[in-house]
Amino acid sequence: MSPYGYATDEQLSERAQLLLKTLIENYIREGQPVGSRTLSRESGLNLSSATVRNVVADLEEHGFVASPHTSAGRVPTDKGYRFFVNTLLRVQPPGEADVQALQRAFESQSESPKALVATASQILSSFTRLAGVVMLPRHQARAALSQIEFLGLSENRILAILVIDGREVQNRIIQLDRYYSPDQLRRAANYLNENFRGRSLPEVKELLVAQMAETRELMNQLMLDAVTLAGRVFGEGEDDADVVIAGETNLMGFAELSNVERLRKLFEAFNEKRDILHLLDQSLHAEGVQIFIGHESGYTILDDCTVVTAPYARDSESVGVLGVIGPTRMAYERVIPIVDLTARLLGSALKSRS
Repeated sequence: MSPYGYATDEQLSERAQLLLKTLIENYIREGQPVGSRTLSRESGLNLSSATVRNVVADLEEHGFVASPHTSAGRVPTDKGYRFFVNTLLRVQPPGEADVQALQRAFESQSESPKALVATASQILSSFTRLAGVVMLPRHQARAALSQIEFLGLSENRILAILVIDGREVQNRIIQLDRYYSPDQLRRAANYLNENFRGRSLPEVKELLVAQMAETRELMNQLMLDAVTLAGRVFGEGEDDADVVIAGETNLMGFAELSNVERLRKLFEAFNEKRDILHLLDQSLHAEGVQIFIGHESGYTILDDCTVVTAPYARDSESVGVLGVIGPTRMAYERVIPIVDLTARLLGSALKSRS
């Protein structure tokens, strides 16, 4: 099993492996189908073009490469990329200058987790020239509600101020169906603080669901107001806005993603974020970097993309996932260590500010 997930059970001869590695590296670099003459020249093997063609034909028969209709050359398939990543890839750790630049970017930010997450997404985008995606920190199961307050805004909107674990402050704006007076908001907050203070966030949600299912006739108006407000706050607390994405337009520069319809659907997925959040969730409790190549993501819109992810931790517990989305033709040897390092730096920044 590769450290990046997904085993490849097929074995290739050393000669076939070298030719596949040469083909993929050339294709990643040039973006054009690779012919046998190029392989013969760049592989360093003393082989005739005919022998190279025979080996490439075997690679194609076993699904590692494919031949576009418009070219005699070959391009890697998802299976070829998977074998390359699992078996042939040699990553290049970031240089000292890059490491220092990454560290300075995090050190310059405020204590806000959202600011740190935004920094991480921008870093991933600028250093890889791909789309950077970062999940906002998920609260550990032990994270507890310390206090909640409500502040009325215009047009039936309410600012909910939550204090988590006595130190982390979250602000959430919720849209309501009717007006609540300042006195109603104060009494609802007092009720919630009296009944939910000190309980874990999952427990708060569970209790709210149970109370919302109660017969309304059994609730007085204060309980109705409090449960309605809290239901909106906690029901909307971990939705699609929990993912920050930067650098989507970088993907427009890749020929394989330049189809207008494909880009439109991809940008729609970025805008809705739901599928991306689900994909990141799969990596939350994984160890180290995970790589989803093409169809491995399970989402058709990402069939021409690779997603490289890594969980980040605070106090030795994974609380979120970050990564990049780009074409399958990406510089894996550089992207993977950048994602890994950014995850470690974000975790350290969150811990130092807690």
